[in-house]
Amino acid sequence: MIEYQPIPAATPARSFARKLRLGSLLYAAWHRPRASLARSVRAGGPWQQWLDARGQRAMEQAARHLPPLAAPAAGAPEVHFLTGRRFWYQSAFCFHSLRRQAGELTAAWIDDGTIDPALAGEITRLFPGTRVRLAAAIEQDLDRHLPSSRFPTLRRQRLTYLHLRKLTDVHAGSAISRLVLDSDMLFFRAPDALLGWLHSPDRPVHMLDHHNAYGYPLPALARLAGRPLPDRINVGVCGFPAGGIDWERMEAWATTLLSEFGSSYYLEQALVAMNLAGVPALALPADTYRLMPDVVECRHPTAILHHYVDLSKRGYFRHAWRHFVGSASPRSEAG
Repeated sequence: MIEYQPIPAATPARSFARKLRLGSLLYAAWHRPRASLARSVRAGGPWQQWLDARGQRAMEQAARHLPPLAAPAAGAPEVHFLTGRRFWYQSAFCFHSLRRQAGELTAAWIDDGTIDPALAGEITRLFPGTRVRLAAAIEQDLDRHLPSSRFPTLRRQRLTYLHLRKLTDVHAGSAISRLVLDSDMLFFRAPDALLGWLHSPDRPVHMLDHHNAYGYPLPALARLAGRPLPDRINVGVCGFPAGGIDWERMEAWATTLLSEFGSSYYLEQALVAMNLAGVPALALPADTYRLMPDVVECRHPTAILHHYVDLSKRGYFRHAWRHFVGSASPRSEAG
């Protein structure tokens, strides 16, 4: 007679592991291909995606051959970029275009954890007089100014949500005003309003979005901020005077949002909008500091600034950056 041994009951750990494997298989077999197909359809199909990728590769190659800039004068206004190996070529084109239009500026390159000695050397070769803040030094500064014992949510979240570093890694402990620029932007004319802010940063400065993109329910954000939020904040360009961020409130807001609603791609933008609730700020005009320009505008720029998000990446990779590998001359904001 054959004895059948009872199957041991699954332990909670085994059950969790089994569910995790099933979830991973479901994602790989269904959700990821479906999302990839949706992205391809939205981008116009595989041929258009290939053309976009070709333009992106050409831009990466061209960044290595940008002419080195002259070192700025001592005391030149400084802008900040969060960057690293993956997006360095975009940061290089952005600052190169800004220097061509604005003249004497310097930059601080904030390490996203992927700047190695070779990349740091390339940065200082192309942009003499700028400074590279490496990850280890940034961590030491955060331990002094945003210690994990007092700011556990911000310190934990910045490890996986890199956008948050544009706030924590740039502004924490700073006794001076600081301006952060996203890498996926180009300047085509002198940004007089922005340069005016750099020389006299008496209030926060930001771009304008097409709509409110805060990632969380607006009533919840207004409740936490204690007042209505400003509309259409976009942090592609974002600067604060010294002391312009209340870190205790940032920690409380982030903790509540993550607990009640989970993480969001727009958490950084939501926190900035909450911090600006009821605060006078300089909103750069949307017609000249332009978010998501179309292909015609990318081919023949009329704006001061382009910020290439979403489908405007097509015009960025195929056309816009090429204006800075020829002999285009600067034009003023009034021109």
